[in-house]
Amino acid sequence: MHTISHILEHLALRRDLSQEQAGLVFGLLMTGEIEPAQAGAFLLGLRTKGETSAELAAAVDTALKHARLITGLSGARIDTCGTGGDGRFSFNCSTAVSLFLADLGYQVVKHGNRAISSACGSADVVENLGLPLINDPAEAADQLAKHNFVFLFAPYFHPAFRHIGPIRQQLGIRTIFNFMGPLLNPALPTHQLLGVPDFGLASLMAHVLAQRPTLEKAAIVHGAGGFDELTPCGPGRIIFVEHELIREIVLDPAHLGLPTCTPQDLACTHKDEALALQRRVLAGEGPKAMQNMVALNLGVAIFLLEEKIGLETAIDLARQKVASGLSGSLAGRLGHA
Repeated sequence: MHTISHILEHLALRRDLSQEQAGLVFGLLMTGEIEPAQAGAFLLGLRTKGETSAELAAAVDTALKHARLITGLSGARIDTCGTGGDGRFSFNCSTAVSLFLADLGYQVVKHGNRAISSACGSADVVENLGLPLINDPAEAADQLAKHNFVFLFAPYFHPAFRHIGPIRQQLGIRTIFNFMGPLLNPALPTHQLLGVPDFGLASLMAHVLAQRPTLEKAAIVHGAGGFDELTPCGPGRIIFVEHELIREIVLDPAHLGLPTCTPQDLACTHKDEALALQRRVLAGEGPKAMQNMVALNLGVAIFLLEEKIGLETAIDLARQKVASGLSGSLAGRLGHA
C-alpha cells in the first residue's frame, strides 16, 4: 500500500519512486491535501536523491490534469520556453524567437511568466507590446488566428499551484517545480524549443517529452556561458526529440560564421533597457550579439517545424529574418509606447 510515510521512507533510503507513487503525492500537493511538513520532506527527498524522468513525468501529468487546458486547436503549434534559473539576466531571447516565428506564419502558443533570471520576463515583453495575457482558454484560438501568436500567462492556467507556492517559498530551495514550467503548456504544443541552464537536465526533459502523445518534435538546448538558450559565446548542446527517438549534437556558432561574444554582451541591467532592446531587435536593429543569439534559436525552431530544411539552412533563414525585423501584423506593435 502506497502511503505518504511509505513513500517518504523510500526517498530517505534514496530509492526512486514509481510513476504511480510519485503521482499519488503530486496529486495531494495539487489539491492541498498534504501536510506542509510532508510536502517539504517529499520535495527535499526528491532533490537529494535526484529526480528521475518517471517522477518528473508524474509531476507534469498530474499538473496538466489540474490545469485549464486549451482544446480545439489543430495543426502544428510551437512553444519556445526555457526553465530560467541561469542567473544571467540576459536579453529575453525566447520571446523574440516566438514573435519572429509568428511573423513567419507559424502558430505560436507561448507559455510564460514574469522574470526569473532575466531583467524582464516574457509576460513583461508581451504587455509592453500591447498584446493580451490570455486568461480564458476560449479566447486562445481567436488570438492565435489574429496574430499567429497567443501568450498563455502561466498563473492563469494552473490554479492548483496556489497550494504549491507557499511550500516552495518556505523551503527556499530549488525543487522539481523549478524546471517543470516549460512542460506545462496548456495548449499542448506539437513542437517545442526548450532551454535548460544545466545540461544535466536535458536528458531528463527529453525522456519526459518523448512520452508526450501530442508532441512531434522538440529540441532541448543549452548555450555556452551557462545559458538556457543557445548563444554565440561558444559551442552549444542540443538534444533533439522526435517521438521516442532522442539524439544529441554540438552546435558551434563559429562554424556558421557567427562571431564569438561574451555573456556580458547579452545582458540587460534593468527592465526598461531589456524592453527597449527587445523592440530594437524585433525591428531588425540592436546589438549584433543579441541578434545572433535570436537567430541561432530561431533557426533551431524553424528546423523543427520544416521537414525539408536542414539545420544550417534554417539558421541562415533565421539570420535573414532577424536582420529584416518584423513585417506583419505584429510589426505595428513596435511603435506603441
